[in-house]
Amino acid sequence: MTDNELVPDEPQPEATGPDDSKSAPEDRAAEGPFDATEANPARPYVDLGGLKILPREGLHLRLEVEEGTNRVVAVGLDYAKSTLQVQAFAAPRSTGLWHEIREQIEDQILKQGGKATVQNGVFGPELIAGVPATAPDGTQGLRIARFVGVDGPRWLLRGVIAGEAMTNPTAQAAVEELFRSVVVVRGTSPMPPRDLIPLTIPKTAASGGAQAAGA
Repeated sequence: MTDNELVPDEPQPEATGPDDSKSAPEDRAAEGPFDATEANPARPYVDLGGLKILPREGLHLRLEVEEGTNRVVAVGLDYAKSTLQVQAFAAPRSTGLWHEIREQIEDQILKQGGKATVQNGVFGPELIAGVPATAPDGTQGLRIARFVGVDGPRWLLRGVIAGEAMTNPTAQAAVEELFRSVVVVRGTSPMPPRDLIPLTIPKTAASGGAQAAGA
């Protein structure tokens, strides 16, 4: 090789950033979770502003309120001896948030001394986690929970599942169907990505405080 010969550059790995692709079941538009434009208007939903919940026998609905601001920040659903907490966030039109947020949840749980495993479920990649928690008797342990997420049109719906649905296939299927039935009302107002889509107390429950029971 002479001094004038050029040495080919070694191939360099491409720089990779956060995965901003959308994560959702292929049949999401038909089977849910639904966008407000996809929901059946004839169904008797409980209107919570940014979310609509379909009542069913045995379902109890709780609104989780932020201390200090009295802002409704999440919807808690007790069903099939399990709990499902749902929250909806604004997202970009063409990209998703779930992959990045799932990684951040996993990192936070591990830093707290918990455990976390990523697996593929009916909604796509999800997180099975042991979250540090204090039992009623004061002992420390891990609360097992399942974090699921679906990217929709300009929104992300996140769910946290716990209880019998973690071990009982029948309860698991019931809670998954409940999550599928949720409707996200994103609205047309501009919102920064990751902002919580506002929730409101339904008119039927306004006189009874921030708790309501499903039919």
